[in-house]
Amino acid sequence: MVADAYTGDCTIGGPPARRELPGLHVTKIAVGGTNNNVYLLRCTATGSTLIIDAPAPHEVIVEALGDGTPTAIVITHGHDDHVAGLKGLAGLLGVPVLSHAADASMLPVPVTTTVADGDVVACGDARLTAIHLRGHTPGGLALMYDAGGVLAAGPHVFVGDSLFPGGVGATFGDPARFRQLLADVEERLFDALPDDAWIYPGHGKDTTLGAERPHLAEWHARGW
Repeated sequence: MVADAYTGDCTIGGPPARRELPGLHVTKIAVGGTNNNVYLLRCTATGSTLIIDAPAPHEVIVEALGDGTPTAIVITHGHDDHVAGLKGLAGLLGVPVLSHAADASMLPVPVTTTVADGDVVACGDARLTAIHLRGHTPGGLALMYDAGGVLAAGPHVFVGDSLFPGGVGATFGDPARFRQLLADVEERLFDALPDDAWIYPGHGKDTTLGAERPHLAEWHARGW
């Protein structure tokens, strides 16, 4: 993957991080008291914009949209910090809300469309593939964009709280949930995608699968 100026570093109240991919413009902002990341994916051909997660305050997300045309909100998982702004955002924009069926009951508004593993989510002319990652919540979703591996084009994976620099997401001391999440992350991310796959998490800094792959055995051993 060819390096670009994007670092993925964001702070609340700071400027967005922006990245141009073939067919897709990525804007990352930090929102809310737990430094939640929101990703605005804008199709470069049509201006259609997909919003990933909806923490509060939703007004910050609306401002970051600029002149993009919002078409849907995708929720990576149902925890409060990722959906606290969903009611206000969905009500203001009037766009569909998408999530995995297993987390739909956790959301403060009805889900318009449920998304399962392998489903394709459209963003204008761009297409993203849903990946179901269980353990942090039952219905954790990642979205993968791959424009053919040219320049910094992919794969790019928006993973919610399922994977971070240094380990998988929290499983709250439950060994079964930890084993499930690590198994899904290994099978559906590490085994399926190359080292240059860029990982966009639900909080904090980005990473790549190549940076994290050497530590898988350590994660297994420590149990979190």
